Amino acid sequence: MIVSLRRFERLVADALDALPDGLVALLDNIAVVVEDAATPEQRGEHGGDLLGLYEGEGASGLGEILPWYRASPFSLPDRVILFRKALCAISADEEDLYANVYETLVHEFAHHFGIDDDRLDELGWA
Repeated sequence: MIVSLRRFERLVADALDALPDGLVALLDNIAVVVEDAATPEQRGEHGGDLLGLYEGEGASGLGEILPWYRASPFSLPDRVILFRKALCAISADEEDLYANVYETLVHEFAHHFGIDDDRLDELGWA
């Protein structure tokens, strides 16, 4: 199935609104971006189509080493990228697409907190 970029962005906004308040309160300086598909560089070692990608230092990254980094108005945000075509391709309908978007957001935000794919797999979020 495929949905328009506008409809996909609405589903992403709805999924973000549905995240637990406690999780959202811990997310700092993160931009959520929608792209049609991952570039070869983004796919890198992952191969295949990516549903989402986390790019950044994470909560335990540069902000821990240099505490002023996160507070600086000059620090760029970390990014969670959702890939519309890949998410649409694995979804049977809009309800399924919403669930896949929500799960991908949780998965990528987990990377912000230093949780790797192996641990996410153990938790059922990989």
